[in-house]
Amino acid sequence: MGFLRTLGWAPLVVAAALSLGSGARANDTSAALGTGGLLFVQNDVVSMLSEDLFVSEKEIRVRYVFRNTSAEDVRTIVAFPMPDLVYSEQEIAIPNPDAANFLDFQTQVDGAPVETQIEQRVFALGIERTGLLKALNIPLAPIQRATLDALDKLPADKQQQLFELGLVRRDDYDAGKGMERHLAPLNWTLKTVYFWTQTFPKGRDLVVEHRYRPSVGVSVGTLLGMPTKEPFLVRELKRMDETFCIDSAFKATVARAPRIKGSESPAFSEARIDYVLKTGSNWFGPIADFTLTIDKGAPANLISFCGSGVKKIGPTTFQMHATDFYPERDLNILILKPAPRE
Repeated sequence: MGFLRTLGWAPLVVAAALSLGSGARANDTSAALGTGGLLFVQNDVVSMLSEDLFVSEKEIRVRYVFRNTSAEDVRTIVAFPMPDLVYSEQEIAIPNPDAANFLDFQTQVDGAPVETQIEQRVFALGIERTGLLKALNIPLAPIQRATLDALDKLPADKQQQLFELGLVRRDDYDAGKGMERHLAPLNWTLKTVYFWTQTFPKGRDLVVEHRYRPSVGVSVGTLLGMPTKEPFLVRELKRMDETFCIDSAFKATVARAPRIKGSESPAFSEARIDYVLKTGSNWFGPIADFTLTIDKGAPANLISFCGSGVKKIGPTTFQMHATDFYPERDLNILILKPAPRE
């Protein structure tokens, strides 16, 4: 059974924002990309009646109900910003890394699919370089194998140009056949946004839904329950306590768990999901009704996250409900999975 500790969240308004999740500690760890919901152009007549947010390792679903309180139809841009992508030596959990829609984002309005547009731009040192990369036939995503291969095939003068602009660095290594010279992206950030124009009809409710596959950070082990006085690990454990609101009951459960053979580490792996709840004024008034449902995946898994008035509603599901919701912090979820018995 999972344990929960609550943290007070005062009333209202959620908008979407994205950030790179942290938590990497070793080569057997992948980092999570924090994801969020939709962004709306600010206006003072569209109110959010309700938001239902469902989070699991397999899927994030959000259902919004809006009402246009004015006497006229309102047309506005609705956008879903994907997490920024940067090249990293550390593995980053990306559901579909070779696709522009790397989170498999889908949306619908009043039950009908919405045809969205995509905008992708690359920035290095704050300067946009999208046109240059396209002219050189370089894929925009810095994490794709195709991008690395295309960089290696550039003529020497074009490679030098990218060096001088701060877009690449040398990445020499021995893969078993002697030293090889390669290029890797540097200071290279890909920003991706899906968007569409939406009409909010006067005098009636409008249901907007979207879903996507989350970026789930994983570790084959966990620091929790390990005896340590190492300053770095002590700081990391404190950060985890604060990030996931880990309470004494949760820690006691981990401490009683079997150890990995030949180790002091509890026999758990970690999964981490970050959902960004950013305060904003993208609609008029508070979210009248907010529901958060989280599925931990399996009954034997342990789960910890920050929430107020959380109830267990099923073998693997937990729910929080609030009125006039206003988030004071982002949603960070820690799931511990028992290791298979040998």
